[in-house]
Amino acid sequence: MSGRDPDRRRALLDAADRVIMKEGPEVSMAAIAAEAGVTKPILYRHFGDKRGLYQALADRHVGTVIGRLRPEFGRTGADLRGRATAAIGVYLDLVSANLNLYRFLLHRASAEDTRVRSHMTSLVRGLGEELGAALAAERVVPDPVRAQVLGHAFVGMVQATGDWWLEHPEVERAQVVEGLVDVIAATIVPVTMPRKAVRVDR
Repeated sequence: MSGRDPDRRRALLDAADRVIMKEGPEVSMAAIAAEAGVTKPILYRHFGDKRGLYQALADRHVGTVIGRLRPEFGRTGADLRGRATAAIGVYLDLVSANLNLYRFLLHRASAEDTRVRSHMTSLVRGLGEELGAALAAERVVPDPVRAQVLGHAFVGMVQATGDWWLEHPEVERAQVVEGLVDVIAATIVPVTMPRKAVRVDR
């Protein structure tokens, strides 16, 4: 059995997904291996070690989120509020539907290994860069530096607010989306700087 077999790795990740969703973010590596029908050494053989498994899960699920958000970023010509509403809604729906996986990756795995936390941060940063590039390319934010600042700010804001919302299920999803969209729309409103009066001494 080859540790590089992509089909086998995919099956092992599927098993990890199932048991994390079922048992929660504190699930043991032994339980993941048992769900996959292998021993822990064989599980690790396919990923190098526990950190490798964490990174593979992060790549899979963050990749899914980015893949679902990318079409919303690319809907050129659409109304800004509508695009922001759709993108934020997609994100909140994904994390709430996969709550145990989200907590496993964002809290447990990142807390256990600083390298995994750095890996997760780089994935999220990539999403911020992509959003910033889209804002600049469409001239929504003409200054490319400001576009990057806002792209990262928006991604961080939505992630942090979504994390808070998951702990407060009594708060309506629509209320969270509306609040976030209000901030984004207000930030992107074009700012017209008043022209300074020119004093002419006679």
